[in-house]
Amino acid sequence: MKIRPRRSLLYMPGSNARALDKARQLPADGLILDLEDAVAPDAKALAREQIIAALAEGGYGHRELLVRINALSTPWGADDLRAIAAAAVPPHAILIPKVSTAADVIAAISAFDAAGGAASVDFWLMIETPLCILNIKEVTGAHPRLKGIVMGTSDLSKDTRVRHTPDRLGFMTALNLSVYAARAHGLEVIDGVHLDLDDDAGLRVACVQGRELGFDGKSLIHPKQIAATNAAFAPDEAELAQARAIIECWQQAEAEGRGVVVLNGRLVENLHVEEARRLLELGAAIAAIQ
Repeated sequence: MKIRPRRSLLYMPGSNARALDKARQLPADGLILDLEDAVAPDAKALAREQIIAALAEGGYGHRELLVRINALSTPWGADDLRAIAAAAVPPHAILIPKVSTAADVIAAISAFDAAGGAASVDFWLMIETPLCILNIKEVTGAHPRLKGIVMGTSDLSKDTRVRHTPDRLGFMTALNLSVYAARAHGLEVIDGVHLDLDDDAGLRVACVQGRELGFDGKSLIHPKQIAATNAAFAPDEAELAQARAIIECWQQAEAEGRGVVVLNGRLVENLHVEEARRLLELGAAIAAIQ
């Protein structure tokens, strides 16, 4: 098991050179260098050039770098893929927006490969259309190079007329199905954005809810959201202590030949040990980048 922390993935507009530079110092686990929604049509070419230049310059340290392209159905998507394929320093992954079917996924990856793109580049998907939710099993299992998905709750809201509420009740089916599909195919799964930058309490609630729903982290629209998100999606000291106790108890029972393991009155099974080991590895990975 090798875990990469993905507590916080921050969108950074490719048309803003200052933001791309500032991102090198931000404590986000990952950056989504954006060519799509955050970039006006007349700035698409500039954004593409600046992202390619920023990748070549480097300096992003441990941060995972994803480039969100424009959909292939737009005038810019194919050029985005060709530019990334020709980049001297490619990103870790390409984030494909507006997918609705497995064919959409395969088409984007095939176009990148046909342009001579590096085989080392992974692919992630935006989950943001109603049809994508209905096809979620096929979409998330469409290609072996898929590594993760990001919820696009803003686009889902627009297309379904589901309102953004504190409990996110209207999105719950989409959120649950996406988590289940991601886990079924071994993918990372990142929650959607919290739009109200002045609602710190609401952000914390959304982060706690997201972790409880099974998400690995949250996508963000502003650096001020990073600290709360990193804290919420990291195991705290009590969780780590409990994980260590579970493993110690299990190992002692094995050494003594006991078939039943009980810790503080609760039955401990192998599945609990696996989760305890995952939490400890995640905690160690977070400590290493801090």
